[in-house]
Amino acid sequence: MVLLLAGTGYNAALLKHLTGKSGQVTTCDIDPDVTAYTRRMLDANGCEDVRVVTRDGALGASRFSPYDRMIATVGMWDLPGAWWDQLAVGGRLVVPLRWRGLSRAVAFQREEKVMRSDSVKMCGFLPVIGQDGERNDYIDDDRLVRLYWDEDQSIALDLLHDVLTRPKSLAWTDETVGRVESFDGVWLRLSATERTTCRITAKPAAVEADIHRPASPALSPALVEADSIAYLTLERTTEGPEAEPQFRLGAVGYGAAGADLAERICAQIRAWSPARTAEPVVTAYPADTPDSDLADGAVIDRPSVRLVIAYGP
Repeated sequence: MVLLLAGTGYNAALLKHLTGKSGQVTTCDIDPDVTAYTRRMLDANGCEDVRVVTRDGALGASRFSPYDRMIATVGMWDLPGAWWDQLAVGGRLVVPLRWRGLSRAVAFQREEKVMRSDSVKMCGFLPVIGQDGERNDYIDDDRLVRLYWDEDQSIALDLLHDVLTRPKSLAWTDETVGRVESFDGVWLRLSATERTTCRITAKPAAVEADIHRPASPALSPALVEADSIAYLTLERTTEGPEAEPQFRLGAVGYGAAGADLAERICAQIRAWSPARTAEPVVTAYPADTPDSDLADGAVIDRPSVRLVIAYGP
């Protein structure tokens, strides 16, 4: 039995095809216009037996539980308690999970007391309505540079107001990437080791004016502590129009602790480089789980769960 959270019917039809005649698929969405459209499309394509429920996806659909599979097609900041109650032990949950400014499609296997990932892949989904634990704001008067962080992080914007106008500290590694090679795993590494990991975005005007270019101006990892910040950067190391582009990775820091934060980013670049496709294990525990029962790793608390992000030895 499969529960699909959100969507317009396409994924539900695919899942019904996979489960076959004996399989049961339920899809739900909070918007009645969406579910009405879903119902019409499923009926028109021979999927009359897929259940369509108008309901807040965070509540699931307990009437038809337990489920062997649950899939969310909207970005989630938390894992609602109702999902724990409705997912069978041994069942599987696939969810676009958001933490520390990044988003990953995490495939969890439900165990007796925890949910443990066996796949963590890059993805992008619109965030679900109603989970507002993410924060964002500008750190400059021109509103060109913005930070994104979680509510459990202590970030005081008033301390960062003029941080990008202060002297900068550059730190470089010997690690390089090609033009189309992903370095997003550095962000994952930071989220598993540095509680202050967040996201920085810089509009082109900011880069043209005075700040050192983030590695990806639209979304790069950053570390923030008090009145200091550092973020991932890169520079081209090859010359000439015929040369295959290579880019060296490093970090730039601002503020009293900027140099230290930049070096800490570089340490995770070096840790990432030998195994660039390695994935962390994300373990979800109920929110009332004591610290003594948690696995080793970075702990991220949400209203319904405690997440532990960890890499193996």
